[in-house]
Amino acid sequence: MRITGTFLDEISYDIPHQNWGYKEWDRDFQSMKSIGIDTVIQIRCGHNGFITYPSKVLTTKAQCFMPPTDLVEMFLGLAEKYGMKFYFGTYDSGNCWKDANFESELEINKEVVSEVWTKYGKHKAFKGWYLATEISRRRGSAVEAIAGLGRYCKEISDNLPVLISPLINGVKQNRDLGLDKGSIPLAEHEAEWDSILGSLEGAVDQLAFQDGHVELKELAGYLKINCALARKHGIECWTNCETFDRDMPIKFLPIKWEKMWNKLQIAEAAGIEKAITFEFSHFMSPNSCYPQAHGLFDRYREYAGLI
Repeated sequence: MRITGTFLDEISYDIPHQNWGYKEWDRDFQSMKSIGIDTVIQIRCGHNGFITYPSKVLTTKAQCFMPPTDLVEMFLGLAEKYGMKFYFGTYDSGNCWKDANFESELEINKEVVSEVWTKYGKHKAFKGWYLATEISRRRGSAVEAIAGLGRYCKEISDNLPVLISPLINGVKQNRDLGLDKGSIPLAEHEAEWDSILGSLEGAVDQLAFQDGHVELKELAGYLKINCALARKHGIECWTNCETFDRDMPIKFLPIKWEKMWNKLQIAEAAGIEKAITFEFSHFMSPNSCYPQAHGLFDRYREYAGLI
């Protein structure tokens, strides 16, 4: 199992910015290419007032700040330079989970998607959409909003693929929420996600569950269920192999290679079609601000037979 895709997290929520410009990003895309990454996914185009491109929609309707650099244009250019596919990540207000107002998130994102497709859709590297709303279970109208936005993305862009990266309702998510309980039982996870994916048929093409919210010893059972459900509903099953560590007291540091190695083995055994990661540039890159990431890059290259 190889890592062939990565998120690009330049509008961060809980990890620091590296304050890179074109030169640094160009160097990092070279490093991605050197290990076989062929897909880059902008995790979101905006969050908490900051955005990745000069958006009239988001500066007027969400009171976002105008950015000094058009990162979408930069990432598309670099993706074309290095022969990669670029997926555009939608807007995340950070508020919809507080009030469960997913309808307003859907409406502003439809305008964002229209604006982005008009502005950047002619780029040959523009190959898909990433829906930034992350879910682990049904809540309010979240699933319906995701389905509506996915269908809109496909309609406006001549059926380009749509990717989501949900959570497993695991013990680590519950711990973060202050809940003293373990991971969702396998049968309950299967039943709920069978229903969710039924609602997402025709709206989502690729499913990449985050793999870090359950204990490592639990992971195989969930990945096998995810693969079976994805195939049942006609969706490609990927994995989001997190390269940061949720088990350390400091949030967040690059993951121990042994943990990452085990997660890749489990994903391969489950029949996963493609492995992407959150995310290369901070946690796995030889250019990262974290020295530990440099070692993870070298261990991965040894594993992949690249050195």
